Amino acid sequence: MAKKKAGKFSSFLNNPIDFTLLITIIILLGIGLIMVLSSSSPSALAETGDSYRFFNKQLIFAVLGVIAMMAISKIDYRFYQKFYKHAWWIALFLLIAVKVVGKEINGSQRWIYVTETLSFQPSEIVKFLVIVFYAGMLVKNRDDLPHFGKGLIKHIVMILPLIGLLMLQPHFSASIVILGISCIMMIVAGCKFIQFMAIGGGVGIPAAILLIVKSPYRLQRVMTFLDPWKDATGTGWQVIQSLYAIGSGGLFGVGLGESKQKYLYIPEPHNDFIFSIVGEELGFIGCAIIILLFAIFIWRGILIAMKAPDMFGSLVAVGITALVGIQVIINIAVVTSSMPPTGMPLPFFSYRRNSVIYFTL
Repeated sequence: MAKKKAGKFSSFLNNPIDFTLLITIIILLGIGLIMVLSSSSPSALAETGDSYRFFNKQLIFAVLGVIAMMAISKIDYRFYQKFYKHAWWIALFLLIAVKVVGKEINGSQRWIYVTETLSFQPSEIVKFLVIVFYAGMLVKNRDDLPHFGKGLIKHIVMILPLIGLLMLQPHFSASIVILGISCIMMIVAGCKFIQFMAIGGGVGIPAAILLIVKSPYRLQRVMTFLDPWKDATGTGWQVIQSLYAIGSGGLFGVGLGESKQKYLYIPEPHNDFIFSIVGEELGFIGCAIIILLFAIFIWRGILIAMKAPDMFGSLVAVGITALVGIQVIINIAVVTSSMPPTGMPLPFFSYRRNSVIYFTL
């Protein structure tokens, strides 16, 4: 038995690396680092007196992420299947912990500070824990998936406590991502799409509308989206400056490092609105190339899921691909004023302390 297990592990270690995916990730990470350096210099200088402050941190986390990626790639993914139930409990514990000991910043309680310099955002870890949990649960209950009660409802109920805790932070964008990931994984696993349509139309959309109407700041974001120029110097400022940046970039951009909007016009341009600086400096061509790279990432992720030797591996690949794809779509939609603003980082690009590690993993 020991020899058989050793043989399986050895064969896993010898599996070929998807170099197309690996090179795509490295290119995205490299461009992201360059854009963090370019977009963050004015803000870093104004806030800390060091133009390279944010870039240096991002570089450290990027290197740590690549090292962790190479190490974790040598672990047989089937190992995680044994602990899929634990993943749900760990996610629940982390979200409860952030409400108990988390630090409140700008009205939201999303971060846990271990020390003044060491902190993490539990919701980023929870996204990956949800992928592992649903992959294991869907494999175990594969025969029940076509049924409404034992399939769709049973699996949706499991995500509700996590979503509820996220809404208490409040963290609406993370809730959207986690719901999106879990729904995509359930559909791919065998749940009927028509059932999702019924639940979404009957419960999901009314619940989302209620959450927006009952929350003044969410309602304000929707109103700003509909007419950002109504309050151009207030709530509409960031979106308007983002559109100015993208529009002034034209076809080829104003040149790397030559952005004007990053000079304290766009608040924290190295974070969620970094794509607007990309549009200004690299133009339509630069944006198109980056979107193409993300499309290659998604294509390779789908291909890996299709070629996976078992259902668990396939669903994990689908979940990770959905995680990156959903966040890219939402981030670019917000930056281009195609949907109401929400705090969504652009994978491999946005400066979010240790979030670049999660995406690289």
